[in-house]
Amino acid sequence: MKKIFLYIALFIPAITFAQTPQQFTIKGKIANAVPPAKVYLFYTLGANRMVDSCAISVGGFVITGTVLNPVNATLLYDHKGVGLEKLDNSSADMLNLYLESGMIGVNAVDSIAAGKITGSVLNDDNAKLMAQLTPIITKAKKIQYDAQRATLAQQQSVEYQNFVQGSLKAAQTQQQTVLTTYIKNNPKSYLSLLALSSLGGPTADPAPLLAMYNSLDPSLKDMEVAKQLKKSIDGLMVTSIGAVAPDFTQADADGKPVKLSSFRGKYVLLDFWASWCGPCRQENPNVVRAYNKYKSKNFTILGVSLDKPGAKDAWQAAVKADGLVWTQVSDLKFWDNEAAALYAVRAIPQNYLIDPQGKIVGKNLRGEDLEKKLAELFPGS
Repeated sequence: MKKIFLYIALFIPAITFAQTPQQFTIKGKIANAVPPAKVYLFYTLGANRMVDSCAISVGGFVITGTVLNPVNATLLYDHKGVGLEKLDNSSADMLNLYLESGMIGVNAVDSIAAGKITGSVLNDDNAKLMAQLTPIITKAKKIQYDAQRATLAQQQSVEYQNFVQGSLKAAQTQQQTVLTTYIKNNPKSYLSLLALSSLGGPTADPAPLLAMYNSLDPSLKDMEVAKQLKKSIDGLMVTSIGAVAPDFTQADADGKPVKLSSFRGKYVLLDFWASWCGPCRQENPNVVRAYNKYKSKNFTILGVSLDKPGAKDAWQAAVKADGLVWTQVSDLKFWDNEAAALYAVRAIPQNYLIDPQGKIVGKNLRGEDLEKKLAELFPGS
């Protein structure tokens, strides 16, 4: 049961806000279904998780309800009518779809996962978009699969780590290109609003996001979810390229307060990491190499650890083990680290490159990207 809801939660948009209620009807047909087969529908209504169900009669079922705006949902087909408590990921047969006002058809023979959705413009658009995204997603999964099964020597190799990061970034860039193109070509589609939301994040460049938002049809921008997205984009301006880096003070391991602005006059890599963060520890050799190469070129690093309360020893042990000889600070508040909150850090490793005047000139520079940016700033090094 928990596995099923965890799986379904992956498809539920993180932001839903009140709109005029819209009625939907799902009219389904599973040709080879026999009693006591049953279907379940999982979706959200405002802040509420909804579960509806319908017994399948003569291969057919009908489910009706309301949504506040188009939402992602999941149909689960219980072939033998055993009940949710007896189903898990190994036996669950599910179909992901969007609910919107009007009639939505679902036609299948044996498996609802292989069913065809009809009568819904939003689902038709989603099918076309996913046809472009699926090969990219498959490629990214393959890269991650291979990386997880790499030899220990490969996993400890900076070159291999950079190769994996570069491959994943290339896949991410492909995905962003597909989504960006879709948004530009479909300014009236609700999917464009969802796609734009997925392009955001704490390290996103707000300028192109704002341009795409402004290109959306007024009917979309009038929705509350769009207004909240606009607020998020505006919030990114605080740490956008060219903005003055928000100042903060945090203590080092000896309790001495360290102020970010005290590094004015130098290029500073503000590096958010933690001793418990595997990707951070894998990235540290790149950061060490960059520091050693450019430390005499008016460049330094300020590390901010998101280690947990009471984990000072683990933090310091990682600093020593990884050779992080530059200034390190932490308030040992885990994800509630005050500096991380100021920079909207929701994932690590994450960094910001700050120029001698205190302006942000780079974000989320990892592996070869960090080396290229520093080489650009310090030519001939």
